[in-house]
Amino acid sequence: MSTVLAIDAGQTGIKVRAGGQDLVFPGIDTHEELLPQLAAVTRAAIERSGAETSVVTAGVSGLTTREADAAGLLSRIDEPRVREVILAHDSTTSFLGALGDVHGAVVAAGTGVVTLAVGATQVARIDGWGYLMGDAGSGYWIGREALDAVMREFDGRGPATALRQVAEERWPDLTQAYIDLQADHDRVRVVASFAEHVARLAAEGDAVSQHITVLAGGELAHSVETALRRVRSDASEHFSVCAIGGVFRSPQLHEAFASHIAASDFDVALVEPRGHGIDGAVALADLGPRHPLAPAVWRASA
Repeated sequence: MSTVLAIDAGQTGIKVRAGGQDLVFPGIDTHEELLPQLAAVTRAAIERSGAETSVVTAGVSGLTTREADAAGLLSRIDEPRVREVILAHDSTTSFLGALGDVHGAVVAAGTGVVTLAVGATQVARIDGWGYLMGDAGSGYWIGREALDAVMREFDGRGPATALRQVAEERWPDLTQAYIDLQADHDRVRVVASFAEHVARLAAEGDAVSQHITVLAGGELAHSVETALRRVRSDASEHFSVCAIGGVFRSPQLHEAFASHIAASDFDVALVEPRGHGIDGAVALADLGPRHPLAPAVWRASA
């Protein structure tokens, strides 16, 4: 019987399920090659868990076609007992973990964000284009809006905000903040870390933080509506929508998101996730060739 080692690889952290154990490793370094990182995590997880692994599955944040080299990963793992590797974008594993075979959309918003919708015959992925070109409503997007608001207040171009004090705690001299940030190898996570402060200050009544939060909720809802529009086969089709990821821990953001979804022209219900991305990574091992998501999965066998 095949023993699956499943990987849910994000920028903030990498979760691994092996031999009945859940392990956590540091997140993907987007400035380094992906496959060596995944191979190193796989070998470390096998060693730590002692699992007799024959199949490795992975849902990977920001996975590109160029990086989706299942055969390359299999050779880099270099473990005789591992006979198969299955790779997918984390939007696929997030969907499988949250909704399974139900028609609908899953928006996964953490440091980055991606939305995936599955209909009767169509699949649509929206955003997930990274912090430079997309990821609207993500933790990075929220953090970037927060820092923009801070510097607008500093210049006199924008209203006062409690976010300024948060920024000054990290960079006492705001005139040097952009230099320090640009030189920081971990700058994406640094920027995204401000999303937590935006959520807290929005709850405490900071108007600027509340504005950013509402905008983020609207952006995330817009991505879901766009995805559903692309997969809807008829106006009566019912969809489930699941919102997962750290940014949705903000009650104000979740409320803004839910309000937009409720006002849409879709027959839709917001539902709680059945599981998590790691559960979706496990499900990759049993994904049949006729499943709508099968074309988005890369496989290699020894």
